[in-house]
Amino acid sequence: MRPAVATLTYVYSDQTAVLGPLATFAEPHCYDLCEAHADRLTAPRGWEVVRLAPDPDTLGPTSDDLEALANAVREAALPRPEIGRPAPVEVGRRGHLRVLRSTDV
Repeated sequence: MRPAVATLTYVYSDQTAVLGPLATFAEPHCYDLCEAHADRLTAPRGWEVVRLAPDPDTLGPTSDDLEALANAVREAALPRPEIGRPAPVEVGRRGHLRVLRSTDV
């Protein structure tokens, strides 16, 4: 499997297939294509294929992309506070069974 490099969108009302830079979010009826399939793309007879060349300056990650990634990593590394009830207290044990004191009072 090869990585996607372009997004294909059909404009049925104009009988046009638009092949452009890889989309940053999913949309219905858009298809991501690898380089080999993007290069060999053909459209139905009577349709036009519009190829939008990506701007070479925008191909790499932007400073906003890198900052968002760093923030996501920082957030994932933070300890998560326990939400809800406190942990039950063990008050007895018999073999593998434990007796827990209820925290519902």
